Amino acid sequence: MSTFLKRYFYLLLGGIFFLLGLIGVLLPVLPTTPFMILAMGCFAKSSPRFHQALLNNRWIGKDLQRWEQSHTMLRSTKKRATWVILASFSLSISLVWQQDYLPLMLLVIAGLLLFFLWRVAEVAPVISQSD
Repeated sequence: MSTFLKRYFYLLLGGIFFLLGLIGVLLPVLPTTPFMILAMGCFAKSSPRFHQALLNNRWIGKDLQRWEQSHTMLRSTKKRATWVILASFSLSISLVWQQDYLPLMLLVIAGLLLFFLWRVAEVAPVISQSD
């Protein structure tokens, strides 16, 4: 595959992952952060402008920078993500409670998300001290 085609392939994939990440903000079954990390990786290979836009984003930029540098997360980020997962999956389960296997499936997905989330290495927050 030529360099030209690879660049546009990664650009297309980055756009798809970015859109899936945006959809994941609204849908509890679709996680946002992994798709944004994938988008960041694709944009790093195809579009320095989009890559920097993700890294400089005021909502997710710091977390993506940390991930790019050390593949770690802050404990506070994990806690926030846990609360969002618990709240959104609880709402989803309460809406489909009468279905046969759907509540169980949602419960399993939530459990898997939490399991993998808490397996990610943590980094201590940097506390600046002024003398």
